[in-house]
Formats: sequence, structure tokens, C-alpha cells
Amino acid sequence: MKNKGYSNGDIAHKSENHTGLEKTNQETVISSSTANKESFEEAPLKTACLTYLGFYLLMILGYINQLFFSPKVAKEENREGYPPLYEAFESFYSRYVYRRIRDCWNRPICSVPGAEVTLKDRVTNDYGWSFEFTGTETKCLNLGSYNYLGFAANSGPCAEETEKTCREIGLAIPSPRREYGNHKIHIEVEKLTAQFLGVEDATVFGMGFATNALNLPTLLSPGCLVLSDEKNHASIILGLRLSGATTKVFKHNNMKDLERQLRRNVIYGNEKTGKPWKKIMICVEGVFSMEGSVVKLPEIVALKKKYKAYLYLDEAHSVGAMGPNGRGVVDYFGLDPKDVDILMGTFTKSFGSAGGYIAGSKKLIDNIRANSHAHCYASTMAPPVAQQILTSMKIIMGLDGTDEGKNRIDALARNTRYFRRRLAQIGVIIYGHEDSPVVPLLVYLFSKIGAVVRILTKRKIAVVGVGFPATPIMEGRIRFCLSASHTKEQLDYALQVIDEISDQLGLKYSRKSRDPNPIEY
Repeated sequence: MKNKGYSNGDIAHKSENHTGLEKTNQETVISSSTANKESFEEAPLKTACLTYLGFYLLMILGYINQLFFSPKVAKEENREGYPPLYEAFESFYSRYVYRRIRDCWNRPICSVPGAEVTLKDRVTNDYGWSFEFTGTETKCLNLGSYNYLGFAANSGPCAEETEKTCREIGLAIPSPRREYGNHKIHIEVEKLTAQFLGVEDATVFGMGFATNALNLPTLLSPGCLVLSDEKNHASIILGLRLSGATTKVFKHNNMKDLERQLRRNVIYGNEKTGKPWKKIMICVEGVFSMEGSVVKLPEIVALKKKYKAYLYLDEAHSVGAMGPNGRGVVDYFGLDPKDVDILMGTFTKSFGSAGGYIAGSKKLIDNIRANSHAHCYASTMAPPVAQQILTSMKIIMGLDGTDEGKNRIDALARNTRYFRRRLAQIGVIIYGHEDSPVVPLLVYLFSKIGAVVRILTKRKIAVVGVGFPATPIMEGRIRFCLSASHTKEQLDYALQVIDEISDQLGLKYSRKSRDPNPIEY
């Protein structure tokens, strides 16, 4: 494979100094030891059949509804001579399938998304076409936010420092970094981020989604190949499409399929031109946001070294939430951060803020700063947002002189293991790694997603339901996100309610043996 230097936004030529076979074998053993920590159980045949039957029944009823009872709001007006504004199937699906359980999504809140969250109550009088606020509020246990380390709070050092920054600097700097938006607070955040991750340099952006979508085209160009995990986030998929690079998808966390595709493309090169690929990049996430699985990073690092590929690691859900020091999956597996060519992550989860970062070598970051659309054209990160990152990151690193950060990391790990083990004891099917704070509970049937979310809300527990097209038709689920701010009493209450509604709705699909012993917290 031919590796080129910086041209048209390509990554710099990488070093050929690789570790030997001994380290490769060690990495494989580390990854194999974590393989047993993953949980993916297939649905019973009866459930699978009922799921498909229920979904297609919804579709048939939708088509009948559209044919005979199409309301005015569902028709585009004054569009003569114009093509339809919406794609036909998406429009139909949104109106006649999703609308039936629309009350379970887009729910407005009126508090910080901490261990508890306050929902604004609303009702619909036209079967989900529109909603009205009732003027009341409901305080719920929050199991739906990415507040992994509990920094989403309106009191404490983060809130105090952020308020001070608002008064001194202001709420926003309406300019890109390349013009008048490069404030000293952004430089401080970048230096601290690089120190936290153990790399040479880092650069930050005001939006997490755009960090992937607008920086991948800076790193890739036509003639490059990307091997992307099939469960990668939409922001990665969009960025790869914008880059013009050829993208091939490998099976989720399947190292055999990844190596097969690596070997084939190194040997045969670009099938269209017959020439070697300018660059081959492996693109994965640390913790996959819908599956709760953890990337098999030691094996991927070994493969990328073996085949001289690049590695792009999205740590949006893992930085802060994984590893003994909260530095993500690289820290979790005890690897060298320099083994990952491009580290990407967001500040929207564990740090309770907003925006994202790209981290790596100084040469890489200099190229990003010079060529990235997100750096050259997008508005810079707001000062209060940057201050929230600074304060929370210093707490995680222990630079505030306390053990608060370590305690939060330990609390999240303890809550995660306890909650997952208790769910397995109940008999429901859950996906993902035992140390992943993202916990998908499989309910399969589309109607059961709505039923679970509504019942839990009545019992004052706020959760997120996920269905098609965000997941396969077969795999509707409830996604719990755990936090260091959750207490054992709060988790026990949630588990008690989940156990009750699992009996009521028939959610105990698991055929695994259950641990009869009490689970220690």
C-alpha cells in the first residue's frame, strides 16, 4: 500500500517502526480476555416472527389510513411545478408509523439533565399530529442522558466557574477560529485536552457531530479507502460520504472480517483503477452508542500495524466514561495513545458541555487547523462551554487537588456493573460490554417500545426508546445511560419497576441461566 504525505488533506506519512510479534500476541490475549464480557443474545423465533408481523401490520394500517383518512396537514400545498419536499417512504413512515408513538420522543425538559430531570407534560388530541402543554411538570429519575460523570449540574465548581466566565468574556464569540475567534481559553482547553489524552496536540470544535462530519473530509480524499464498522454513528457516515473516499463496511467488532478486507485491499488495491490505495483507514467507535459494545482495540491496533493502515477512533461515549483514569478505551486496555493515529471525542457526554476534539500528532493537528472547514468557517466554541470543559477535565485529572474525579469514575463503573448484572438476573436481554455505561434492553416489538416508555414515565423514570430506522426492524430497544450521580437507591427503584413491567409486558426473553445470589453493589 502506498502512503503519501500531506496533499489534498491527506494525513502525514506514518512511521514504519512497529512493535514485534511479542506485543501483537499480547494485545490479542488482552482482547480475547475481554470478549467474554460482551453480551449479545438472539431473539427467540416466536418473538422474531411477532416483531416482523407487528411492524408490517403497522405499515398496512398506515397505507389504509393514508388512502382514506389523509389529513390536510399531511399534504403539501402551493407546490405546483416543484418536486416533493420529502422522500415518499420517509414521509409515510413519519406520519403513519412513527406518529403513533411520537409522544415517546422529543420530550421537552425544564431542568438540568442530572440524576433527575423535570419533564414538561404535554397531551395530544389528534393522535400524535400535534401536542399541547398542560402547564404541569413531572420530576423523573433520569436514565436517558449521557451525563456519565454527573457534571450536568447547576451548582458546584463547574457552574461557578462557568458563570464567572460568562461575566468576564461573554456568552459567545461570533467568529471562526481562523478570524477573530481564537481566544486564550480555547488554547488552554486544547493544551489540557492533549495532556489529558497523552498526545502531542489537540484542537477543539463547537459541535460534536461536525467534528466527525467536517474533519473526515480533511483527512481523506478520492483514492483513499475506509473500512468502517457497520454500527458507526451517523456523523461518521456523513463525513465519509463528504470525503469522496471509498467506504467498505465490516461486520460489527468482527476482526476476522476486518482482516479479510484489509488483506484483500492491500493485495489488489483499487478495483476500479488497479492502483494501490493512497491510504487505508480503519474507522471505529470506542463505545458504540446503540449497542453498548466496546471496540476490540488491541486487536485492531495489531491489524493496523500489520497492514500499515491508519486508525480513526471516535471516543464520544468512552472518553471520561471508560478506563481507570477516565481517558477512554485506550486507557481501559492500557494501550499507548500513539498507537491510534486520530483520536476523536466529544465534550457533550462525560464533561457535561458541548463540542468535540481531534487529537494526535502535532503534524496532524497543524493540518486540521489549516484545512478543516470546521476550523476555518464554523463559529468558535462559546467561552462558557470551554470553561465547563476546563473545570470538569481538571476535576477528572485531579488537578483541582481532590479525589472527586477518581470517585466519579469509580462510581460510574460500580453503577454500570451493578445495573447490568441485576438486569441479567431479572431475565431480560441486554446488549453490550459489562463495563459499558450504555445499556440497551431489547423489547423487539414496536408497540412495546411505546408501552415501556409510557409506563416508566408514569412511574417517574425517564428513558429513551430506540427503534427503526435507528436500529434494525428486529431490534427495538430501551437504552439506559448510567451516571456516577445515580445512587444505589435510585437504581434499585428503577430495577424494581423494570422487573414488574417485564412480567406485565412479557420482556423476559433471555434464555441464559440466572445468578441466584444477591448482586453486591
